[in-house]
Amino acid sequence: MIVLAKASNLSFTLHGIPVTNGIAIGRALRIAPSAMDVKHYLVEPGSEQKEEKRLLDAFQVVRQELKTLRASLPEAAPEEMGAFLDVHGMILADPTLTEKPLELIREKRYNAEWALATQLENLLEQFAEIEDAYLRERASDIRQVVERVMKVLHLGEDHQTIGSFYKTVSENRELSEVIVVAHDIAPPDMLRFKELAFGGFVTDLGGKTSHTAIVARSLDIPAAVGVRSASELIRQDDWIIIDGDRGIVIVDPSEFILEEYRHLQSARKLEKKKLLRLKYTPTLTLDGQPIDLMANVEMPDDAALALDSGAVGIGLFRSEFLFMNRQGKMPDEEEQFWAYRKTAEAMKGLPVSIRTIDIGADKPLDINENGSAQYLSPLGLRAIRWSLSEPDMFLVQIRAILRASVFGKIKILIPMLAHAQEIDQTLELIELAKKQLDDEGVAFDPSIQVGAMIEIPAAALSLPLFITRLDFLSIGTNDLIQYTLAIDRADNAVAHLYDPLHPAVLRLIAGVIREAKAAKMPISVCGEMAGDASMTRVLLGMGLTDFSLHFNQLLSVKQEILRSDAGHLRQSVDELLSAIEPAEIQAVFEKINA
Repeated sequence: MIVLAKASNLSFTLHGIPVTNGIAIGRALRIAPSAMDVKHYLVEPGSEQKEEKRLLDAFQVVRQELKTLRASLPEAAPEEMGAFLDVHGMILADPTLTEKPLELIREKRYNAEWALATQLENLLEQFAEIEDAYLRERASDIRQVVERVMKVLHLGEDHQTIGSFYKTVSENRELSEVIVVAHDIAPPDMLRFKELAFGGFVTDLGGKTSHTAIVARSLDIPAAVGVRSASELIRQDDWIIIDGDRGIVIVDPSEFILEEYRHLQSARKLEKKKLLRLKYTPTLTLDGQPIDLMANVEMPDDAALALDSGAVGIGLFRSEFLFMNRQGKMPDEEEQFWAYRKTAEAMKGLPVSIRTIDIGADKPLDINENGSAQYLSPLGLRAIRWSLSEPDMFLVQIRAILRASVFGKIKILIPMLAHAQEIDQTLELIELAKKQLDDEGVAFDPSIQVGAMIEIPAAALSLPLFITRLDFLSIGTNDLIQYTLAIDRADNAVAHLYDPLHPAVLRLIAGVIREAKAAKMPISVCGEMAGDASMTRVLLGMGLTDFSLHFNQLLSVKQEILRSDAGHLRQSVDELLSAIEPAEIQAVFEKINA
């Protein structure tokens, strides 16, 4: 038999990285890597027998395939070939592989693919614990057999996406009580969370500014990332508590712990309701300094939500999300134009900064010929480097943005610039796009502003290059911290080294803000630091007056601004910038936020 004994569930606590405040309580909906690429849906009540037959028929087809292959082996074939087919035949005949999936179909109404993928996952986990190397490697045979069965079940159909699975589940379960547990969730799949209302999620991988974490904050749902082995230790339907403040995940909590956290959860909801009173309050510090709070958005539909939250513009429209989940097909000029136009019109004349496509290690595009995702190195051909290497693609995007500029106050924001040559080449392509539209008689805003993301230390330390050539600047703290500290923020192994309070990071950001202010160059911060309420007073003390953050974070940051005296904070922040030792930095930081 293949099955190994499993331990019964006990209450235990896992620790990860906190990325959102708040508390979530619910049952685990476990999405494992091996299950991500197959269909997931609940079959109609009464059709369980039909689904069981579909699975059993698929097994029979594969058995016959193996028999045919075995019989057709030439006499000169290596002995190993026959033995290989015999092993696969034995695996197919083992009831362990069929009994559990059939049980899942009968009891939980899982479709055949989902049920089989769940059992495969269980078996692979068990084999991974076997000490004998030979037996442990037999896991690959089981996987290959299951893949054969899956091919028969699919019959050439496209697999449903994880998003379709979520939608199907949403029609059958109360999602506010569901906590998604996964090894990792790719940004394109995370984007689909926007349409749903999960209680929270837990991932094995991720850091404070991984894209999973960023989307969690944008959804304003409790989450813990970097919770090692969570997807292996947590079982389907386990009761889970996520303490988003501390990055703690409690599995199968006692009734006493559940009750305590329910009280905390209710208190948090009340706090959020109180924040709504600030929506229409002018954003002024105690000493009368007006502050602009703009929104970061991923899709056109977010614009209306940003406006409703009280944002005075969009400081960062992440255009790369228009390019995701495309199965190898890039959005053409017309599609992009309508997306940018819709965003601009929704903002009713308020400014909209559209960042040109920025893909990297944590944001893939499925642009390969086979439609698979392409991840780019954080130090490789990404962002503006990739755009300049594909000028035809870049011109399509620039033309679409320019055409949309007559429908609102649109600006162009260029990511990851570092060299004068890159700035000049980018501006030349924008001028070329303008000339093309002029020649075609297509309207656009001829004086459209062009700005740069300051997210590379080289850019922060050579600001005059940018000030003399461009119209505005925006500090991308996520990448600036990543590159300053030489860590890949998508790499779970070094996520703990991501530190916005590192003295080098603080001095770079403060230097950029002060140098831009001295030159009367508009400057904002659009990275995650802008949406972190604990960093609000630090940025105010550095002289920042323009924040760009997700609209779900806007009111908590606004509350800190209303309680702050920007003039008094400058002296405390100067003290912070002169500190070197971690303990000293932490002490001053706590004093600023006291």
